[in-house]
Amino acid sequence: MKVDAGNGVNFFRMRIIPILAIALLAGACSRKTPAPAVVRPVKVATAAGAGLIDKDFAGMATPDDAVNLAFKVAGQVLDVPVSQGAGVKKGELLAELDPRDIELQVAATRSAFEETRSQQQRMQRLLEHEAVSRQEYEAAQTSYVQAKSAYVNTKDLLVETKLRAPFDGVVERTYVDTYERVQAGQTIVRIVSPVSSTVEFTMPERSMSYLADTTTRFFVTFDNYPDRRFEARLDSYAKTSSDASGFPVSLKIAKAEAERVGISPGMTCSVTMRTAESAASVVGVPLTAIYAPASGGTYVWRIADEGVVELQPVVTGGIFGRDMVIVENGLKAGERVVTAGVYRLREGDRVKILNP
Repeated sequence: MKVDAGNGVNFFRMRIIPILAIALLAGACSRKTPAPAVVRPVKVATAAGAGLIDKDFAGMATPDDAVNLAFKVAGQVLDVPVSQGAGVKKGELLAELDPRDIELQVAATRSAFEETRSQQQRMQRLLEHEAVSRQEYEAAQTSYVQAKSAYVNTKDLLVETKLRAPFDGVVERTYVDTYERVQAGQTIVRIVSPVSSTVEFTMPERSMSYLADTTTRFFVTFDNYPDRRFEARLDSYAKTSSDASGFPVSLKIAKAEAERVGISPGMTCSVTMRTAESAASVVGVPLTAIYAPASGGTYVWRIADEGVVELQPVVTGGIFGRDMVIVENGLKAGERVVTAGVYRLREGDRVKILNP
């Protein structure tokens, strides 16, 4: 069969041209339009001079007076008529020993005392009539004095079989049970004052320098009275500590206020220390502005010109207020930093500020 050359060329053109058109169209479709730059929505805050800084610590009311009470003699516990948490008045009976052993000692020493007293009186009459020597009289006198001392001492021990409250207070704890045998000096019961004007808390070492500043002020808010704020004064603090959590600090609030409100030992509270930050370069930012990646370092995302973020290294100090942190270096007052979404940003990202 013979094929016409002209018809063959036409057939080739009819098959190839559509294929080329499809290929060109596909190529045109494969060239994507560049995606627009992502603009991330963020919230920001403006770094401000720290000025007066409030630093908060967890504290607790502690007893103004507290004492562990013990018997001065050994014996068997006859009664412990008080229980933990009970209020007691000064002089009230807290515990009692079985007095029978001491009573036997009192009876024996009284008998010896009475005998030596009679002997001393008889020797004195004989001495007046020169029937005995001065030396014999003085020996009788010495025996009398010794016996009298022993009798008085054992009578005092009888009083010591009763343990009484030295002041109005609350029984914090009892340590023994009825009929238990105890030693002299062994703690029997602990009582504390019912109202507390003392607050204790622990302060980290980096904040200890503020305690020497006379402008530093303290305020206490008890969890039971969240709407009432007490001004407190520094009472004492430890200059050395073996506790890694910090140094013990003791404050005092007005006794009259503590009694009026009814602050009792064990009440938890928040202690606010207000200090004047003297360094002009120190600013404060929200704690949420701090970016601390796993690779290390401490940073903030600073808003640069045209809404672009820059990663800025900073040196932070202590936390103050409820959610603020001191920035000691790396940031100036007036600069804006991102406070929400800090872990989603990258250097050079454009951002849209959501808050004014």
